[in-house]
Amino acid sequence: MSRVIAHGVDFVEIARLAEMIQQHEDRFLERCFTPEERAYAENRKRRDEHLAARFAAKEAVLKALGTGWRSGIAWTDVEVVLEPSGAPRIVLSGVAAETASKMGIAEMLVSLSHAGGFAMASVIAVG
Repeated sequence: MSRVIAHGVDFVEIARLAEMIQQHEDRFLERCFTPEERAYAENRKRRDEHLAARFAAKEAVLKALGTGWRSGIAWTDVEVVLEPSGAPRIVLSGVAAETASKMGIAEMLVSLSHAGGFAMASVIAVG
């Protein structure tokens, strides 16, 4: 039986993320999102909403891990991928994966949403 180890939630103002993208362009996108995340969003009508939800998911994961961005975790150590059903799933790599393993986290359940100019993500770490 799985048990809940931690929970993280984050909200992102979509316009603020769009501004960051406009100001820093590819440098920001490459630093914060994996090639697969960028490709997914580029094929969507509301690109900034999809990127903002993924950005919120990354922040929510770090809140669940209790680390913030210290300890050598990179933005791209946390990736949101889609299951064949279309449901989002968190994939960890690098230092984020090592930290999760040490905490006994086997999986991170994620829910994404965007409306009213904001994107949000809720992440539940289970082990």
